[in-house]
Amino acid sequence: MFKELNPIIHSQLRLAVMTILVSVEEADFNYLKEKTEATSGNLSVQLDKLNAAGYIKVTKEFIGKKTHTTCKITEEGKSALEEYVEALKSYLKI
Repeated sequence: MFKELNPIIHSQLRLAVMTILVSVEEADFNYLKEKTEATSGNLSVQLDKLNAAGYIKVTKEFIGKKTHTTCKITEEGKSALEEYVEALKSYLKI
């Protein structure tokens, strides 16, 4: 029997963000944009979805006159990603 794949994480860009964040303490918006090759608008929307789900924590602050956004995976996000990987393994029969 197959486990359901978490639809919030299953999006290609959101999955990329989650896998990056699980391997670093935190990442800023520009780093995530560079690593995922996403547009600013699309990345922003996907970060909002992950934040609303409680999977990441987004912190926005000003450095001079510029906004600086950083993201960090939450414990809930780590658990959700682990469950996603386990569900994916059920499809791959690993």
